[in-house]
Amino acid sequence: FRFLDNRLFATCSDDTTIALWDLRKLNTKVCTLHGHTSWVKNIEYDTNTRLLVTSGFDGNVIIWDTNRCTEDGCPHKKFFHTRFLMRMRLTPDCSKMLISTSSGYLLILHDLDLNKSLEVGSYPILRARRTTSSSDIMSTSGSSGPRPAGSPCHQSDSSLLSEKHLSRSSQREGGSPRNSLEVLTPEVPGERDRGNCITSLQLHPKGWATLLRCSSNTDDQEWTCVYEFQEGAPVRPVSPRCSLRLTHCIEEANVGRGYIKELCFSPDGRMISSPHGFGIRLLGFDAHCSELVDCLPKEASPLKEIRSLYSHNDVVLTTKFSPTHCQIASGCLSGRVSLYQPKF
Repeated sequence: FRFLDNRLFATCSDDTTIALWDLRKLNTKVCTLHGHTSWVKNIEYDTNTRLLVTSGFDGNVIIWDTNRCTEDGCPHKKFFHTRFLMRMRLTPDCSKMLISTSSGYLLILHDLDLNKSLEVGSYPILRARRTTSSSDIMSTSGSSGPRPAGSPCHQSDSSLLSEKHLSRSSQREGGSPRNSLEVLTPEVPGERDRGNCITSLQLHPKGWATLLRCSSNTDDQEWTCVYEFQEGAPVRPVSPRCSLRLTHCIEEANVGRGYIKELCFSPDGRMISSPHGFGIRLLGFDAHCSELVDCLPKEASPLKEIRSLYSHNDVVLTTKFSPTHCQIASGCLSGRVSLYQPKF
């Protein structure tokens, strides 16, 4: 679900389509967009170019030109493809695209140019920790297929990044060119050797950090992790780039194994709402709900539990803050939605 302006909004669906709606006439769709071949799970929007960006379990990121929309749909093109794609987000200024995968990798496209479709080998690859081969991660064909909500969401992928791509990119000096690709294996406590699946991906509303929900490949641990964006010195041939630093984390209840749990930041970025068993936890960077920039530790610190809220009889799978009110919504596996107005 994403608003494009004050009346037009887009929704995505597990039936592989995206729909555009007008608030003034909700009994019928403005148009239906066809292009994905599996469940569509993310919608982003670049207000500068009026380009709609969607991603799905077919591994595709597709760009839709809403400037030329008709009743029959919008012109579209495949922008990117990766195996095991789970979630895709744009930073608030649309300068970066982040993509998480069920094989434990986080892909970052720097200095984003949505007008240029990416084919294998057409983008500079930045040297990064524990990277995988471009043939395993990026492809212009194929599909990862749908992922049933109740099935384990882990895939294995352990090859190393192609030396041909690395040697080409490591010759670069200076800043990143457009659409430079960084491949990371985010540090997760307790997961150094076993690997993990990144099931949920959110961004701080001010673009300071990314929020991940990770589960181990054996489904016996889940973690909520916060990573600060690091904009360091230009890449050198002998020095890997790493744009993220783990700052805070907390272990989650190991309930509802295999199901994807969607967490979120509050509108001001001071709190995190996270599904926790049959309820949700409100988490802060410290006990006073301070801003992230005011409590950045030298080493990863635990998130602080501010309040726990329980009202469901089934596993909570998603939670969201109201953008305008002190209100939180949560939804569970049985379909029930609860609203909270927490008092502190």
